[in-house]
Amino acid sequence: CHCMSGYFQHSLAVVEPGVAIGKGTRIWAFAHIVKGAVIGEDCNICDHTFIEGQVRMGDRVTIKCGVFLWDGLRLEDDVFVGPAAVFTNDLRPRSRKQLEDTYQTVLKEGCTVGANSTTLPGLTIGRWAMVGAGAMVTRSVPDHALVLGNPARLGGWGCRCGEKLT
Repeated sequence: CHCMSGYFQHSLAVVEPGVAIGKGTRIWAFAHIVKGAVIGEDCNICDHTFIEGQVRMGDRVTIKCGVFLWDGLRLEDDVFVGPAAVFTNDLRPRSRKQLEDTYQTVLKEGCTVGANSTTLPGLTIGRWAMVGAGAMVTRSVPDHALVLGNPARLGGWGCRCGEKLT
């Protein structure tokens, strides 16, 4: 436990030296955070997660189990990422081919990315937007939009509380 450092780290989590972690953050078992990552205050990083070193995370972010955050991902304050949500950072992946440039993917303030959804690289999920469970996000999502399906399409609009507007 790193309670003296202002955050909690489960004994089975791996946090490499050189990670910035905000006060009140909780990092659970089998999480691995790579040197250089920045994690804000009061975040919750659940079991079986991986966070690369160029990830930047704001305050009060929740990362549920089975989520991997790759270089180029920026999460603003109050973002929720559901279980097994997938983010990619390479449009043309090949074995043993290093990325020359990292695509920047931005999850704006308060957005929700649903369980088992997939988000392609270089996109923005808007403020307080909601990506439905299992959606395949191939285009940026506007603020307050609810997107569903494969490919993800506009299914309505939502308020900050998460309720669908009629």
